[in-house]
Amino acid sequence: MKRKKLVIISHTEHYKDHNGIIKGWGPTINEVNYLADYWEEVVHVACLHHKTMPPSSLSYTRQNISFVPIPPYGGKSIKDKLMILIKIPKIINQVIKSIKGASEVQLRLPTSMGLFLLPLFSFFIPRKFTFWVKYAGNWNQQNPPLSYRIQRWWLKKNIAKCNVTINGFWSGQPKHCHSFENPCLTQEDIKKGKEIAQTKTFDQSYIFSFVGRLEDAKGVSRIIEALKEVPAEKIKEVHFVGNGNKTEQYIKQASFLGNKVFFHGFLGKNGVHTILSKSHFFLLPSDSEGFPKVIAEAACYGAIPVVSDVGSIPHYVSEKNGFVWSNKNATPYTEILKKAVNEQNLTLKQLSENSCILAKLFTFDNYKQKLESLVFRK
Repeated sequence: MKRKKLVIISHTEHYKDHNGIIKGWGPTINEVNYLADYWEEVVHVACLHHKTMPPSSLSYTRQNISFVPIPPYGGKSIKDKLMILIKIPKIINQVIKSIKGASEVQLRLPTSMGLFLLPLFSFFIPRKFTFWVKYAGNWNQQNPPLSYRIQRWWLKKNIAKCNVTINGFWSGQPKHCHSFENPCLTQEDIKKGKEIAQTKTFDQSYIFSFVGRLEDAKGVSRIIEALKEVPAEKIKEVHFVGNGNKTEQYIKQASFLGNKVFFHGFLGKNGVHTILSKSHFFLLPSDSEGFPKVIAEAACYGAIPVVSDVGSIPHYVSEKNGFVWSNKNATPYTEILKKAVNEQNLTLKQLSENSCILAKLFTFDNYKQKLESLVFRK
């Protein structure tokens, strides 16, 4: 039996294509499409931008999903940040109208509008629905922005009196804060990924991949510098998927790889999975993360993660299924990548197989089951 009405409130960027069709950031849209199979009605309240739509955007595929636009907010300048003050009334009005008749409401944080929506749901809206918060950021971030710190404190103290889903497993974690895996894989993905992973061999040159924003904070420069120390005969291909302001600079930095390196820009799920399916190693030496879904997507195809120990990543990736680099010590990322490519073939094959096991935690089915048992329980 389907639930009645789910309302999702987020800052997910949406756009209109040239045909007037609403599209949004791919990973979130995939998740909403999946959830729509379990509710009679799904309403997504999120930002509508009037600018060029990135190729990673997808459209909703279920007829029972409605999109409710709110004005975009934020920016680099102080003026841009302060503009949210004049947009607050419209955002609140859209939220209040959208939650009428809702059986479940999910607020996705951290985001600037959390500073006024958390008090709104905590004190001013009668709770005739199940309300929960999905905190998608790094729950244990040491020096978060002030607005994130306030929202995390509010949630830890349970002022909103609701369940909170977070990335990772933390000491002193409040009982109302539940460790959840961000869903990104279907059972079909798991089956296909396992079949592909079983065919991979680790006795020749390797294919490396990175997926995400092309910026130093994601570790792109570290990857390029580390690859300079990998013997040329061990590098078959290197794939960078994503875009950023420094893309041209990275292309020049990686020129030593010649025709072995590829910068694809943004790709949709199928394009990303095609690259991950042939990759031997997935590289992500980030400065900060919650838990990137793309690690699970890579693991699904047996691509061994060579990643940093930030956020909840080390809660899932260990020496049993990958290589974890600590960006807090003096050992450079180069050393962990060299260790990975010089590991014995049979060991790498075992790590690849264990990665596939990790991927099973990040299925939509697992997510729905945890919602039922932890968030929707009476």
